[in-house]
This record gives sequence, C-alpha cells and structure tokens, in this order.
Amino acid sequence: MFNGKFILTALAMFFCLLAVGCSQDKKATKVQQNLVQVLKLEPQNVPITVELSGRVNALKKAEVRPQVGGILQAQLFTEGSQVTAGQSLYKIDPATYKAEVQSAKAALNRAEASLTQAKLRRDRRSGLLGSHAVSKQAMEDAEAEYLQAKADVGVCQAKLVSTEIQLRYTDVLAPITGRIGKSQVTQGALVTANQAEPLAIIQQVDPIYVDMTRQSHDLLKIRERFKQGEIKRKNSEGTEVELFLADNYLYPLKGKLKFADISVDESTGMVLLRAIFPNPEQILWPGLYVRAIIHEGIEEGVLLVPERCVLRNARGEASVFVVGKNNKAEARIVTTSNRVGKNIIISSGLAQGEQVVIEGYRRLKDGDLLTIQSAEKN
Repeated sequence: MFNGKFILTALAMFFCLLAVGCSQDKKATKVQQNLVQVLKLEPQNVPITVELSGRVNALKKAEVRPQVGGILQAQLFTEGSQVTAGQSLYKIDPATYKAEVQSAKAALNRAEASLTQAKLRRDRRSGLLGSHAVSKQAMEDAEAEYLQAKADVGVCQAKLVSTEIQLRYTDVLAPITGRIGKSQVTQGALVTANQAEPLAIIQQVDPIYVDMTRQSHDLLKIRERFKQGEIKRKNSEGTEVELFLADNYLYPLKGKLKFADISVDESTGMVLLRAIFPNPEQILWPGLYVRAIIHEGIEEGVLLVPERCVLRNARGEASVFVVGKNNKAEARIVTTSNRVGKNIIISSGLAQGEQVVIEGYRRLKDGDLLTIQSAEKN
C-alpha cells in the first residue's frame, strides 16, 4: 500500500516538472522568435540615378556613292579598315572623261584664237575711225565680235573645268574619316552617278553616340526637383552616364549627356536623350543594345532602408517595422521614393534616429516584444 502511494506521488511530481519544463521551453521559443536586427536611421547624401535602355549610333555616317558613271576598275581599301577623309576608295575607268577634257581644251584653244583675231580687228578699226576710213557701224560690229569671242572663251573655260571635275570624280574619295564596311560592288561592275545603292558605308565611331528615350513627365519632374533644390548637381562638367553591355559588362569609360531633344514623340510621350562616349578600342558598335545609367545628381539628407524590409499591406501601402515604446514592434506606414542599389529612399513616415527592423521582421506582429540582437548604422 505504501509502495503504491509512493509510486503515484512520484509520477505526479514527474508530470508536473515536465509541464513546467514545456512551459519554459515555449517561453524561450517565443523569445527566440522575436530576436531582431535593427538599423538606426541617419541622413545620407545619395546619388540619384536612372536606368534607361539605349542604342549605339555612329557620330558620323556617310554613304559612298559615285558622282560619275562607268566601269569600276579597282577597289583601293580593305573592308572593315579605318579610312581617312580624302582617301581614294574606288577607281572608275577614266578614258571617256580624259577624252572630254582634251576636247574641252581644244575648244578653249580655238575660242582663244578667235578672241585674238577679234581683238586685232577691233584695234585696227579703232585706229582708222578717227580718219573716217571705216564707218561707225563697222567699228561697232568689230566691238561686238570681240565681246562675243571673249564670252566664247569664258564658256570654253567653264566647260574645261567641268570636264576636269568629272575626271577627278573617277577617283572615288572617302568623304569622312572612320571605319568602312563591306563593299557592295566588285571590280568590273557598272556604276552610275548618284545611284540609289551606296558603294560602301563609312561610320565614325570614336567618339560615339548612345541614344536613349525617357518619359517626358519624368524629365519635367527631375527638372522641378533641381529647381526646388531637392537635388544638387554632382559636378559642373556635365551629367555622367555609364553603360552596361551584354552579360552585365560595365563599359570602362564614362560618357556625358549631350542633349535632350526638343520634341516629344506624340504616340509614346518619350523624349530622345543622347550621350557621347569615348570609344578608342571600338568596343561600342553602331546598333548595339546597351543599358545606360544616368547619374542625375545628389539628393542630400535622405533616409535609406533595405528594400527587402519594406512590406505591403492589403491596401498596397508600404510599411516597415520600427522599435516602438518599451521595445515593442510598431508597423509604420511609409512613402517610398527611388531605389539606391539594394536600398530604397523613405520620403515620409520615418525620422532620424529611429530603429528599423531589418532582420526577423517577417514573423512580427504589431505590438510584439522585441529582443534586439544587434544594431547597424546606415
């Protein structure tokens, strides 16, 4: 009887201790779940950037076309090479144009001989006019013949210049300095003056343009912020632009924003922006797709939080958890602005010195008691 009572008492004490232990474990677990890391907010100066897609375009582009017709005798350049303005690219058969130059020279010689004869007749009659050996009418005729012969010489001189220009055009020259593409014709082809299809295309690619488009209302907004002093210029040398190519390759040289177009596309509301980049290694090719990062300026005294800790409620409002009174979690509605890397600017809802929960926030509810594991400063 004694042993039975002893066993029952021992079992009762065991279960009581077990219940107490479980209760302590639950409390410990609850405390463990509310361990958080926080970030103490301090004002910062952050760069304001915008990412836009863009296309690379040549600084200059010239289509090489013949200005006279004929059979192409030779191609004088290597496709894909660098050519300079005035360099000979093609040679057109000049035989016909040489003959026309010779004919023009002969016509000029004949006109000059006629001019000499007319001048002599005019001078003789002018000397005889005083002695009334010739009539006034004859003198006037001689003067007219002289002027006609002089005009004929001028016509022949112009014709000679024209034929010499045509002869020079048989040597097709590069209009600009740049890199030349493939030739559209080969030796022996018949070309015509000012034909529709170019013989080749030359593009100047150092420096080179990058064209981007941006919503017009975004430009108006950023200009207003500059006007209000909310954003400061990074420097006075112009707006810097960076480029990312395929596979997130960062182009090593920075460019400058050159201008914004004065007109807005009526169908899209977009405005063309153009930047200019040095391209000494010719990494950038016309037509290449790029991502451009425009460094618009610096915003001073802003509050940043990691974007990951900004939550959305059922109404779509942005919120973060902050450390409230008595170390209790407080869900705070905030207004967000631009992204800065992995952080986001809080334009309203938070104040300097407040502590924002940046780790352990997903399991929190409003009013939960917090145990701060560590604190960070931004």
